[in-house]
Amino acid sequence: MHLIDLSVNMLGSTPIVGNIVPVATGVAFATWLDGRDEITVVYLGDGATEEGAFTESINFAALKALPIVYVVENNFFSVYSPLSVRQPLARDVIGIAASHGIAGARGDGNDVEGVHRLAAIAATHARSGAGPYVLELETYRWREHCGPAYDNELGYRSVAEFESWRARDPIAAMERRLIRAGALDTKGRESLASECAAEVDDAFAFALASPFPTGQSFGDVYSTVTAGR
Repeated sequence: MHLIDLSVNMLGSTPIVGNIVPVATGVAFATWLDGRDEITVVYLGDGATEEGAFTESINFAALKALPIVYVVENNFFSVYSPLSVRQPLARDVIGIAASHGIAGARGDGNDVEGVHRLAAIAATHARSGAGPYVLELETYRWREHCGPAYDNELGYRSVAEFESWRARDPIAAMERRLIRAGALDTKGRESLASECAAEVDDAFAFALASPFPTGQSFGDVYSTVTAGR
């Protein structure tokens, strides 16, 4: 869960719920102090908006008019707890942002083109010097909270609810849209699927062929266990 790729300006993530939000706010503060023409985008789940770090971060971002976009993925669950047992019915993330003087919008996270349009508005707002922006995108989790399996048998959601969201698969919907527009045909679809599968296979092959890190690789973060201790 500790991911980072500086080659694409992905500065990192942390596994603690909400913890990446103040980190990203600090990055935006740094760019603001340096006067750099950059914006920071941080992704978080609906559960993270319940953390004090979220409210404290957006408050500071509003105070300094920081160039940051907070993208909230709302899939209605935190592990196996739905919103109804965690938040009052009238709670509204965009409303919370507005109470801090922050602009925001809510959209369908399963609509690829709709997300693109909202993201462009949010980025333009942040880059213009108008301050932070909160974007909430509603979607759904198909698989278990942590892992590749399905978990409907646990009873925290109904099969009917699951199937209704599965019918809104954003990739399948975008595929149908491209086919109707004449921008994609069967051959093109198969080619894209093949390219994606090859990329995933290459990543797995690279990982499996890579040597396991030694204790020295991590410096003070990782140490080997000495026999007899």
